Amino acid sequence: MARTRVFLEVGSDGVAVITMSNPPVNALAPSIIAGLKEKYAEAMSRNDVKAIVLTGDNGKFSGGFDINVFAEVHKSAGDVSVLPDVSVDLVVNTIEDAKKPSVAAIQGLALGGGLELALGCHARISTLDAQLGLPELTLGVIPGFGGTQRLPRLVGLSKAIDMMLLSKSIRAKEGKEYGLIDAIASSNDLLMVARQWALELAERRKPRLRSLHRTDKLGSLSEAHQIVFEMRQQAKKTSPHMPQHQVCLDAIEEGIIFGGYAGVLKEARLFKEIVLSTTARSLVHVFFAQRATSKVPKVTDIGLKPRHIKKVAVIGGGLMGSGIATAFLLGDIHVILKEIDSTFLQRGMKSIAANLDGLVKKGSLTLDKKSKVLSNLKGVLDYSDFRDVDMVIEAVIEKIPLKQSIFNDIEKICPPHCILASNTSTIDLEIVGEKTNSQDRIVGAHFFSPAHVMPLLEIVRTEKTSPQVVLDVMNVGKVIKKVPVVVGNCTGFAVNRTFFPYSQAAKLLVHLGVDLYRIDRVISGFGMPMGPFQLQDLAGYGVALAIKPIFSSAFKGRTFESEMLELMVDDGRNGKANGRGYYLYKPGNKLEPDSSVQAIIDESRRRAGMMLSGKPITVTDQEIVEMIFFPVVNEACRVMAEQIVVRASDVDIASILGMGFPKHRGGLLFWADTIGSSYIYSKLTSWAGSYGGFFTPSQYLEERAKKGLPLSLAGPSSSKSSRSRM
Repeated sequence: MARTRVFLEVGSDGVAVITMSNPPVNALAPSIIAGLKEKYAEAMSRNDVKAIVLTGDNGKFSGGFDINVFAEVHKSAGDVSVLPDVSVDLVVNTIEDAKKPSVAAIQGLALGGGLELALGCHARISTLDAQLGLPELTLGVIPGFGGTQRLPRLVGLSKAIDMMLLSKSIRAKEGKEYGLIDAIASSNDLLMVARQWALELAERRKPRLRSLHRTDKLGSLSEAHQIVFEMRQQAKKTSPHMPQHQVCLDAIEEGIIFGGYAGVLKEARLFKEIVLSTTARSLVHVFFAQRATSKVPKVTDIGLKPRHIKKVAVIGGGLMGSGIATAFLLGDIHVILKEIDSTFLQRGMKSIAANLDGLVKKGSLTLDKKSKVLSNLKGVLDYSDFRDVDMVIEAVIEKIPLKQSIFNDIEKICPPHCILASNTSTIDLEIVGEKTNSQDRIVGAHFFSPAHVMPLLEIVRTEKTSPQVVLDVMNVGKVIKKVPVVVGNCTGFAVNRTFFPYSQAAKLLVHLGVDLYRIDRVISGFGMPMGPFQLQDLAGYGVALAIKPIFSSAFKGRTFESEMLELMVDDGRNGKANGRGYYLYKPGNKLEPDSSVQAIIDESRRRAGMMLSGKPITVTDQEIVEMIFFPVVNEACRVMAEQIVVRASDVDIASILGMGFPKHRGGLLFWADTIGSSYIYSKLTSWAGSYGGFFTPSQYLEERAKKGLPLSLAGPSSSKSSRSRM
């Protein structure tokens, strides 16, 4: 059997089974769509065919339209001619309005275009575990095979909009309750039941219903309008940067007013328009960028197989250590938690239990599962239980002598195959492990707080880290449902290195007279989860103070130095932890600006020699965004030049998953390329002249700006320096 094909088999009962085969998820590539048209035409012309069963190979129906086609459209300067006209040509004319009935036999996945094909059939039979949904909006587009019209007519308007706007999939049992699924069958009986159903439709023993023509679940016109209006208002609040939500509602509303067929035509037109939007380009880029992180040259392409990690030891039960331990426990991995005394150990164990309780309250973890998870946890005060662990993760405070001492100890006690990992967020790993003889198995496993929630795992390799160790940590990262991004070794690695100018730029603007709370509002409006000052309040000031001298030393001449944070601590502030930071924190997670912070700002300005002799600088909201993020882009250019990352898109994924950079903007460097290297270079050059070296453009940025090249251009810059030390 060819890898990608559609084949047809006609049984003695007169039912033609048309099967899609495009491993691994039967994506609807153009060749599959062409094959469906061909096989349907054959089935319609054959006298021995009474009805059709449409199904998928490899235990799946279809995972949806082939997203590679979107990428082709974007690369071809917007040539939408490569997009097949499926919604009318295939689904309406060939399947739904055909003289012979079709039944979808669904198992595994029926997502996106796959579900839309099934919606065009006259009945849907499914296995119990099948996953059904229309997640197209996560890619910046809308359903394009008629889903905006048929799903509301089968499950009701509110449920359909909820499924589409939230990209929420459901299982077959719920699908049957809502009317999406007609019958549920076991995997063994699926085709038999579907064939029987198809024959009964052909012989008129069951009514042949065309979902596009149904209106019984749409309600009255006024009720439908009210539902759409309310959903529009909600989407404006929750997804203000996502135009596809409003466009999807436009298509739905067209069908409500003018009928299903008119709705399908408008959906097709809107689909071809929105696939060219900046949001769609960005989200499709993110889709492929995230998958690219699993490919690391000289690690994943040299025939190595990952070793199974069954038991992990975590040293340190603080915020990070307890979160890391929770993440591994949720991956069904045994965890040893070590602390220096019983008080700290009990605190760490309680933190892990609290993390799990939080998941139980959210409904993502059952009480039975919680008990099983906790049974895999053991707390210790010494290293005696480390003799059979597969991996150790050090998660103590950022003090070099302490980390060096720990690595010296665990090297002696742990088995030779054990991976020795550090969760340090800034310290050069070669310094951490320089007193050991095991530098080939030392690696950075940098989690982001809260570690059991945040999806990014930054895997830091030195020049001496073995490819096997890197592969093993990548694999266990996937086991615990993280997205591993492999990076090189330097101060701050990829994420914290790239983003150290973020908070510094915000403080520089404050010292130039820009209102602190305005900065937070503008950056939140840009799409960040919160502004830089609220973020620092949430994280607390301890880590920021600990890493401040490390960055100042490593990146002399391009940091902005102030005593603002020290003054905040001297005033008894530690952010959200004690209810007083840049904001005041009230019960119920309420926060409000604190006018008394202005005195601290004034004192910090005085100490920095930046007392305002005249008026504060006047900046637009756009300039605030640029003055905060362009220095971050500039540092990302240095990360690229020094080959700290495998590819530019790794910076994009790390910025989104680690720092909350807006996904709809495609990640940091993708966003920068939509603006242009020349513009960014010119702005940084201007600010450097006015405000100093903090804004000085990197050589990598300058080279690309002068040649008009994108920042994400592959290949090293001539400014490349050592990967391991800066």
